[in-house]
Amino acid sequence: MKPARLLLPMIVLVGLCAAIWWYLHRPQPGATHGEAAEPPQVVSDYAVRPMRWQSTLKAFGQMRAVQGADLSAQVSGIVDEIDFQSGQEVKAGTVLVRLRLYDDPAKLAQLNAEVALWTANFARDQKQFEAQAVSRATVDTDIATLRSYQAQAAAQSQAMDEKTIRAPYAGKLGIRQVDLGQYLPAGTPITSLQSLDPIYVDFNVAQQQIGELHPGGTVELHVNSWPDRRFTAEIIALDSRIDPASRMVSVRASLANADHALLPGMFATVRLDRGGPHEVLAVPQGAVSFNPYGNFVYVLTPLADHPGRFVAHSRVVTTGEAQDDMVVVTHGLKSGETIVGTGQLKLRDGSIVEINDTLRPAAPFSGELTDE
Repeated sequence: MKPARLLLPMIVLVGLCAAIWWYLHRPQPGATHGEAAEPPQVVSDYAVRPMRWQSTLKAFGQMRAVQGADLSAQVSGIVDEIDFQSGQEVKAGTVLVRLRLYDDPAKLAQLNAEVALWTANFARDQKQFEAQAVSRATVDTDIATLRSYQAQAAAQSQAMDEKTIRAPYAGKLGIRQVDLGQYLPAGTPITSLQSLDPIYVDFNVAQQQIGELHPGGTVELHVNSWPDRRFTAEIIALDSRIDPASRMVSVRASLANADHALLPGMFATVRLDRGGPHEVLAVPQGAVSFNPYGNFVYVLTPLADHPGRFVAHSRVVTTGEAQDDMVVVTHGLKSGETIVGTGQLKLRDGSIVEINDTLRPAAPFSGELTDE
């Protein structure tokens, strides 16, 4: 009896599942020529046409000052005088900060007095030695003592000079980080000094691209801070070795920066033209579905008995170089074909679509379409 009791619920369950499946897959009135039961999807289209394309080598770099350092004092002391303003342009040797000298000048005066005394003693004993009135040992003692005091006076003078911080080269100062009366431990940053004109840009390229770069060549720079400006830099050096971990080589280029628009530490995009412009088939990157197992687009075919509607068929394509919002298609498309520009994420092979060009985004690409 137990098997008979279980059989009836199983029959009911199977029948219910079959009814649900039939309801979901039942033929729809008016669905002809393979038209899907669901309403057409709305997409934008893109007409595939040849365009002139300039291949480029693209890298990411960072701006670097020709000379740049955080200035600090070599000795500790109290800040007694500040002779600069934040952001000031200075020349080499300009005094920036003076530390309190205390009794340093008196010590130097004392040592200078000893130098003067032993200079006179040496001159007098030298004459006495020539008259054979004193021994050679006395003259040698005078010389040694004189030189000792001269060395001490020079060391004291140097110690006093170290309490005066000067600009080691011409450039632009950063933000002041000290105040009057502040105790300044040795090595504490006072401000930064950057030489901004010219300025360097350092970037890395793959080892297979080294042959396209050489000192004297030019590259184009773009920084987000100045989106409407393009900067041209001259390559001055390639590193003498390749990083064994990344197989990249460092490249340095230099450019004029008279208006100080570029600052050290800025992120920059570096581009180098490779060869001349040539004709390619390129499509918006948003029209391509990129997948590990292959990239594909949806090619549109008009429905003969439904004007304004199209069937979207997926097609595998081979892509190449990308620039801005466009990508080159090397295989899989022909000029004159129409593909789905946006909205392909909601499609499957054989979907019925309608075109709405208001969905089409503007592609920021500098290339030009060419007539066939």
